Amino acid sequence: MHVMDDGVTADSPDRGPLHGIRVVEFAGVGPGPHAAMVLADLGADVVRIQRPGVLPRAGFNADGMLRGRAVVEADLKDDDDKASVMSLIRRADVLVEGFRPGVMERLGYGPEDVQSLNPRVIYARMTGWGQEGPMAQAAGHDIDYIAIGGALHSIGRPGAPPSPPLNLVGDYAGAVYLAFGIVSAILSARETGAGQVVDAAICDTSAHLMTSFFGQAAAGVFSAERGTNVLDGGAPYYDVYECGDGRYVSVAAIEPKFFAELIRRLGLDPSAFPEQNDRSRWTETRKILASTFKTRSRDEWSELLQGSDACFAPVLALDEAPNHPHYRARGTFVEIDGIIQPRSALRFEATPPDHPSPPPADRIHSPEEALKGWLDDEEVVSLRERGAFD
Repeated sequence: MHVMDDGVTADSPDRGPLHGIRVVEFAGVGPGPHAAMVLADLGADVVRIQRPGVLPRAGFNADGMLRGRAVVEADLKDDDDKASVMSLIRRADVLVEGFRPGVMERLGYGPEDVQSLNPRVIYARMTGWGQEGPMAQAAGHDIDYIAIGGALHSIGRPGAPPSPPLNLVGDYAGAVYLAFGIVSAILSARETGAGQVVDAAICDTSAHLMTSFFGQAAAGVFSAERGTNVLDGGAPYYDVYECGDGRYVSVAAIEPKFFAELIRRLGLDPSAFPEQNDRSRWTETRKILASTFKTRSRDEWSELLQGSDACFAPVLALDEAPNHPHYRARGTFVEIDGIIQPRSALRFEATPPDHPSPPPADRIHSPEEALKGWLDDEEVVSLRERGAFD
């Protein structure tokens, strides 16, 4: 077993509300790493268990989701490596895994195996379809999981196919649910002294995100036809518009006073303008707004409208977003190992987390490095003498 250092030293300040929480993450892709990143960003000590030979690889430092933790290379089927991994799990507060149901059990790292060694551990499971149900063993990806819960069907233009919303609604929203579930279980464990399994299925979390729209549909105020509702681009006052330079702006003037402000700032005559919520004239309203936005560039409209109650913002590309004045003032983006990326999204007054440390580079260390901060020096020496790191 080998450890790849993340650059954090023993002298690093103790910061973040999750400082002192120890997490073992079994390597996966997408939501599991994102959840582990959220925990690491807030100060948790996360160690990622990675198959041998996977690292290093070109561009590894660019994967921001892998920041803030050490990576342990271990063969999960090797008895010696398994003993070393279990030495970490025995001292962990949280275990995160994202394999198909049954895989961890077959490898000998299932909940019963782990909790017999560490009854207080939070065993966090991230899957697409969940641990049970007729689809549990089927392969899938984000778009499949959000398809069955109504989310994918509801996103897109009228008369056009549904539009995949990257993998934000499924994978990464699911990851945040998992992180919230982990912290909730930690709070429970502090009261009861016992850990538990946290099961987060993306098909469930994406359906949960649609709670408001299920309610609106039941009340008859949300149409199943894409692109015909207020928040799906159906309303002309909640949409994106192309500007004269081919770039885009967003408008979200839902409330009447904000819509009036938009019309005023656009230089349009409100007395001659269609009534805002007259659906029979939405097409007419959209044409007026579309032709108006075409008369100037995106940046010209930004100069005129941004920061006002017109509920306006320019649509920025990834390479533009970090330089937006609002983000610059808030310090939302940071440079980590030469890569510009968002810092933790949460701000804490009393326990502000440090800037995330870089993803692991190609420096390989002994397995003892993973236990730094988890054990005192005497315990590490004792483990070494017993051959735990051989």
